[in-house]
Amino acid sequence: MTYSAKRWNLDELLTEKDAADLAKLTKGLERRVKKVEAWRKQLKKTMPAKAFQALLADYEALQAEMVRLGAFAGLRFAADTQNQAAMALMGQVDQLSAELGNRVLFFSLWFKGLDDKNAERLMRAAGDLRYWLESMRRFRPHTLSEPEERVINLKDTTGAQALENLYETITNKFTFPLSVDGEEKTLTRDALMVYVRDPRPAVREAAYHALYEVYSAQGPVLAQIYGAIVRDWRNEGMQLRKYKSPIAIRNLANDLPDAVVATLLDVIEENAGVFQRYFRLKAKWIGSQTDQLRRYDLYAPLAPADKPFAYADAVTYVVDTFNRFSPRVGALAQQVFDQDHVDAEVRVGKRSGAFCASTLPSLSPWVLLNYNNRAHDVATMAHEMGHAIHALLAGQHSVLTFHSALPLAETASTFSEMLLTERLLAEESAPAVRRDLLARTLDDAYATIGRQGYFALWEKEAHELVAQGKTPDEIAARYLEVLQQQFGSAVSVADEFKWEWVAIPHFVAVPFYVYAYAFGQLLVLALYEMYKQEGEPFKAKYLKILSYGGSKAPAEILKEAGINIKSAKFWQGGFDVIARMISDLEAMESAPAAAPA
Repeated sequence: MTYSAKRWNLDELLTEKDAADLAKLTKGLERRVKKVEAWRKQLKKTMPAKAFQALLADYEALQAEMVRLGAFAGLRFAADTQNQAAMALMGQVDQLSAELGNRVLFFSLWFKGLDDKNAERLMRAAGDLRYWLESMRRFRPHTLSEPEERVINLKDTTGAQALENLYETITNKFTFPLSVDGEEKTLTRDALMVYVRDPRPAVREAAYHALYEVYSAQGPVLAQIYGAIVRDWRNEGMQLRKYKSPIAIRNLANDLPDAVVATLLDVIEENAGVFQRYFRLKAKWIGSQTDQLRRYDLYAPLAPADKPFAYADAVTYVVDTFNRFSPRVGALAQQVFDQDHVDAEVRVGKRSGAFCASTLPSLSPWVLLNYNNRAHDVATMAHEMGHAIHALLAGQHSVLTFHSALPLAETASTFSEMLLTERLLAEESAPAVRRDLLARTLDDAYATIGRQGYFALWEKEAHELVAQGKTPDEIAARYLEVLQQQFGSAVSVADEFKWEWVAIPHFVAVPFYVYAYAFGQLLVLALYEMYKQEGEPFKAKYLKILSYGGSKAPAEILKEAGINIKSAKFWQGGFDVIARMISDLEAMESAPAAAPA
């Protein structure tokens, strides 16, 4: 089968014709909602276990249909954020989901309010849904009355969700002019980002100039959107629900104690010098005029050129890499490609970046890429396919429990990238190319751990700055200071990077998501060390971790693998692995230097 970078096919969710008949879809959902509503009169603390199981089955069926419709609307919009019909459908679906969700809200409120003895009795009969029910009860201290919860659900559709959609509509329309080799190009953001890894310093700098010329011009508007989302997050989370801090809201959703996340971020901050050591080494190798690396050159390759990878070749290489680790894993990745669940085409209006959308346990996930024929794109493909494999391995669970908790969501994706890198290193004999591959691994480790960890630290401060009424210019100035603190004397940061914070979609869409990347990378470094030591026996342990999905607490899943996430020593172990990689690079001093760019 020949693969090409094209649009995905959403027909397994809904066809365009079906989606156009929203009234018909609404009738089906209405029937399911009424089935759940009919249980309201039967809710009591002595409810029989069999009746509770029947209620759960009706609730689960409703959620599956809501997920199907919501996923179709969201994926259609991601494929073309300028499509007015897609925008309208997503708005309708958001409103419908809020309204239907409000009608069955009584169930979660009732279950949260049960005494512990009866709650435990019913959870013993819930099977695969036990952890989902346990998770629901974690939120008891922060749950409001039913009328209040209904108002919040409706408010979100025209509040935070609408602002997020507006941000995507604005930013995904951006194009960026760039002159390369005498040719004037007009690029999407993803196509532009290819050039920040160009071997030529002037091209890298020009790419960043192009990026921030556009974002700085729209900075005050995007900052207003961000500020409104931050205030909404704070108003609801802290004033109404009484969380201690903005990040505590995400921590509880992730089932992580605040102290664990604080320890993770403290260790990242304490190890800023590890990446600074690498940046000083890189500055020397790329021929910097000083011992500082420019922020423009953070992802500069050490080799003078990047080997192109055609999309079809990349698919074959990634699937084969997975097959070598486990034929089962390779087959699952192959399945996603074969079912046309990948949108890899680069086009204006399409959402930037990459993601994997796991919808229903019975369906292969959908993967969005913006494929530009570079080695970095192959790594991104492996990363997103790792997410897909994770979901497929957990496909035996309910729609309510197959999604992994956020702290473990980056495990399979990051492990998949490491498999790819290890293979590339094993197959390459030229010292200079091996050095470049190892440097790229460290680039990616910084991007996933150092960068994302400092993003989380920044978010904590940004939420306070917004609460203090700071202007966009004041926030931007402070962001530049935080960047300078992160990089120390190892990296010089140009003034235009002060607008980077308005160009990070995660800050808008999912506040405090970003520390999951650092969590996942440091966790995978530990898992990969185990793999190298144990060999074949490790694979069953690893696949079992993934197969849990979201059916068990992250700490419990990892405890089975001998990992204590409360320990600062554990997180420090990940940085020790990174430090060894840097030592390996330093040992390659005798390798021929890359040609000056």
